[in-house]
Amino acid sequence: MAEPRIYDISPVISPRIAVFPGDTPFTRDVLLSIEGGSHLDLSTIHTTVHVGAHTDAPSHYLGGGSTMEHRSLHPYLGRCQVVDVPNTRGRCVTRADVGVTIDAPRVLFHTRSFPDPDTWNADFAALDPDLIAWLHDECGVRLVGLDTPSIDPSTSKTLDAHTAVAVRDMAILEGVVLTGVPAGCYTLLALPLKLEGADASPVRAVLVDGPLG
Repeated sequence: MAEPRIYDISPVISPRIAVFPGDTPFTRDVLLSIEGGSHLDLSTIHTTVHVGAHTDAPSHYLGGGSTMEHRSLHPYLGRCQVVDVPNTRGRCVTRADVGVTIDAPRVLFHTRSFPDPDTWNADFAALDPDLIAWLHDECGVRLVGLDTPSIDPSTSKTLDAHTAVAVRDMAILEGVVLTGVPAGCYTLLALPLKLEGADASPVRAVLVDGPLG
């Protein structure tokens, strides 16, 4: 049996990766190295929990919301649909942009509006709160995400899309890379780390095309 195709939709996390202005960039400090004469390599990292492909915990946008270690893993594993929504840079994706039937409980929007994970651009696409309401209430969607740093515009202080997610207890997946991924349905695996008290967690997000062995 042929192995399923795996699309790695996580950007490389390095000192070059872009983070929100004012947030903590990625650094890795080498404590020991074989090359330097030690018996092993050992390093430590320091960065925002919103680095690269990541999921937000409700505590990030909701007073008293649950933190990362209390989140169910079910939304981050299962059938997922990639939906192409071109020409949405600088605005919110709306229901009118969705030209297909939603067939999965997890939806990732391919906007192409944040083309280089290592280069910040503030005019990336976000998600309209009414779109989120429709996805959940009418289509049964439990996770929503896209290929940008946030489901809300970069300048938003009211976080309307996050609020729409919060009242429905949905999950969020941000910062994925969907270049080269055809629109359609896959199996998503994007498990967060069990970080106590954290408002987000990086994930290694992949889409699997075919049955898992």
